[in-house]
Amino acid sequence: MALIYSNTKLCDVINNEPSVIPVINRFGIYLGTGDSSIEAVCRNHGLDTEFFLTILNTFINESYFPEETLMSFSAHEIISYLIKTNNYYTKFQLPNIQRHFKLLLSSSDGNNNNLELMLRFFEGLKNDIVKRIDNDTAQWFPAIIAMENGQAPSTPLCLDDESTTIEDKLSDLKNMFIMHLSGQYDLNLCYGVIVAIITLEKDIRQNNRIRNRILLPISRSLLSQLDK
Repeated sequence: MALIYSNTKLCDVINNEPSVIPVINRFGIYLGTGDSSIEAVCRNHGLDTEFFLTILNTFINESYFPEETLMSFSAHEIISYLIKTNNYYTKFQLPNIQRHFKLLLSSSDGNNNNLELMLRFFEGLKNDIVKRIDNDTAQWFPAIIAMENGQAPSTPLCLDDESTTIEDKLSDLKNMFIMHLSGQYDLNLCYGVIVAIITLEKDIRQNNRIRNRILLPISRSLLSQLDK
């Protein structure tokens, strides 16, 4: 999809790229936008139009990643968005996948042992995501906010580059469906589960770019300033 701008109608963006619905929800924007422009919607919701556009364009277009623009926003603003993203994962996306995964397994003919193994694989992956979110909430995000306010973090920070383990596991799970599914199963449920996995994979991949290429360097810069 082409880049979107402040005068672009939000309804056109949603029509062309429905996967942005969870993203706009994180900003408190829901369906029923009428034909309002993005600038008008942001104004009505008290949002920074430039930040909203940057996040949407980053999510929609794989090749779009304006590091200088993102670095111009405060760490607090970026963290606020990532907190909402983490909450969406734990409250909606992960439980939705798990619930439908279990329904898919229970509706299969019982001869599909791969589904049970795949569900266990997903549950391990879910634990990895929740563990990272817990670390964000308890340590990384509070430390960045403290440093942005000129205070030393209360706990030591680990600022190694994040691995792509979660992305890799989501890709592996998707490929399990494509290559190793067997037996009789509900086609609609199966489609729903794999689409949800693909959506989560894209979401995490795009947000990892913000985490690793923006928030991580900000963390290092703030820590370096405190050490001087």
